Parts: sequence; structure tokens; C-alpha cells
Amino acid sequence: MRAYLCFIALLITIPLLASELPVDSTRLPVSDTVVVDTLLSTQAEPRKMNIMRKTIRDLDRMDNDYIEPMHYEFAVQLGATRNYENFVISSNGQSVRLAPDQPIKVGPYFGWRWIFLGWTFDLRNISFTGNGSKREFDISIYTSKVGVDLVYRRTGNDYKLRELRMGNNLDGGRLEGMPFSGVNVGITGVSTYYIFNHKRFSYPAAFSPGACQKVSCGSWMAGTGYMVNTINLDFDQLKSTIERGFGHEQEVELDSGLMFNKIKYHDFSLSGGYAYNWVFATNWLFCASAQLALAYKTSYGNTTEESKGFSFHKVNPDGIGRFALVYNNTRWYSGATFILRTNNYHTSRFKANNMFGSLNAFIGYNFKLKKRYRNRK
Repeated sequence: MRAYLCFIALLITIPLLASELPVDSTRLPVSDTVVVDTLLSTQAEPRKMNIMRKTIRDLDRMDNDYIEPMHYEFAVQLGATRNYENFVISSNGQSVRLAPDQPIKVGPYFGWRWIFLGWTFDLRNISFTGNGSKREFDISIYTSKVGVDLVYRRTGNDYKLRELRMGNNLDGGRLEGMPFSGVNVGITGVSTYYIFNHKRFSYPAAFSPGACQKVSCGSWMAGTGYMVNTINLDFDQLKSTIERGFGHEQEVELDSGLMFNKIKYHDFSLSGGYAYNWVFATNWLFCASAQLALAYKTSYGNTTEESKGFSFHKVNPDGIGRFALVYNNTRWYSGATFILRTNNYHTSRFKANNMFGSLNAFIGYNFKLKKRYRNRK
């Protein structure tokens, strides 16, 4: 045991001596040179940690005359969410608009600095496993300098017909609200953006309450993104559903552009936009922002024999809007946010538009003061 303790003491002493004495590694044997190099690399690790810490802190570097920094490490929040979705497919004058019923969901959240995680429940049907194939997983990370959006959505098959245009003087209003389970839309992707005036404009003040915007200010933004989108459609079921809605009074002919089974496309985008924080009263903030993306989309579709195997490359516009109304006195905060996204897929013979978003109302409490603020309270 004593020999073991001496060995440990020796290991501790060598780095201390190495830091005190000048060393010329060129005069040492090869084996000793390896030891010295190892010790020097060990001393470099704190420098790497300092660089990493500085980089992370730089993400939230701000002008305190415009923005009051976040005083607390953590937050708890109770929120209510109402999602919105509208899906339209059209071809040569025929169009179908679909949307599911969207109940209000409530749930708790826990936040640390830039990140909020939580779980919401439909009070009419509480379930931890979800409903059928519907899956929604959205993460937004807001810092003063950059933002990141992660999206994973599988819409499920609980759509309903909301608007129908088939031509031939058919009254599509008769089918409004009729269930249709033959379509499924999936979106998976990531987008990032840079906020140019990040020292004076604060996105976290509006969408990740903690920091407080003290003076009205705006900023230009630019970003990039990548998404994978899939559209599955059972056009035979669509035709039979429409005919059943009309009581088989008239046979419905779908345009060939709507007769596909699956389309999958990859979306590479460059975006730009502007955001503005309006401080209209003490501790109150209204934020509005809009980003337009030009998306280069490459895709492949499985369709009927008449239109099978088409592929193409095309640029389509997409967009995202964000709005927030927030009250924040650094300890307590409350408010509401609305985020709306559009995803478009257009060709000369077929169009699809998927618009989805969420309205969130919340009340929260910040706790555990950061060290630099503890003496102020």
C-alpha cells in the first residue's frame, strides 16, 4: 500500500516539476522526450477548454443597454398548444384540401438556457404512445447569434376533407368534414440561421423567455437548411371516398397528376429574412419575423403507368413566420407564440402545399440565480 501511495505521489509531483523547470527535450533520451511531450499536451487541455467555453459564451454575447441577460440557469413552464395543419394537392384544375382536427394539448416543460423540452397531452385522450402513426418532434434552439430548428413530423392518417374542386359543377361542399385516411405526409430536417444584429436584438427574449429586450430593435437573418419530405396517397381510396360522398350519383375522374402512390423529395434551401422586437411597455415585448427560403428540390415519384417514374430538379419558395407576445420580469414570464411554416412542391403537372404551425400559450418561472447576479438580490 505504501509503495502504491508513493507511486501516486510521484505521478503528481512530475507535472509540478515539469511546470517549474525549463525543459529542452532535444537533450533527453527518446523515452523521456515522450513523457515531456505528454505532459505538455496535458497542460494544453485547459487551454482547449477555455477556447470551448469562450465559444459557447460568445453565442450569447449582447449589448446590455439593449438586452437584459438571463439571470437564472433553469426554468419550469406550463404550456397549452394548438397545432395547425393544411395540406393541398392539385393538378389541372382539380384540387383537394385536407386538414385534421387539432385538439388543444397541455403539458409541463423544463428549460436550461437555450433549450426547452417537454411533453403535451390531449386531455380528451391522454396517451404516452401517441395516436396511430402520428408523430411530432420539434426542437428550436434560440441563442443571440444563431438559431437551429429540428423537425420530425409524421402526420398520421386522420385527415378530413375540407375543400374539394373536381370540376363538372360538382359541389364539393357536400363532402366537407368527411374522414379520409389515404394520405400521409412526412417531414424530417434541420435548418440554421445567423442573426446579424445579435448584440442588440434578442430572439431568446421572444421565444425562449429568459433574456429581456429593453429597447426596440430588429435584425436581418440568413440561413440554410436540409429536409426530406414524403407524400403517400391512395388515389383509389380518394376516388371511392369522393364518389361515396356524392352517393354514387356521378362517377368521378381524377386527373392523372393526382394518381400517384408516393413522392419523396430532398430539399436544400437558402433563406433570408428580418425580425423585429417591439418593446411597447416595461417588461412587454411583441416580436414579428419572416424568412423566405429558396429551396432546390430533387425528387422521385411512384405513380400509375400513365405517369410513372418522373424525376426533376426545381427551385420552389418556402417560408416561415414567427410571432410572439411576452411579459417577462426576469423571474416570472407569460405570453403566447405562433410559428407557421410552408413547404411547397410544384411541377408543371402537379402541386402540393403543406402548411403547418403551432399556437402556444405559456406561463413560467425562472430559478437558480447565476453567480454574477446573486449579490444583487
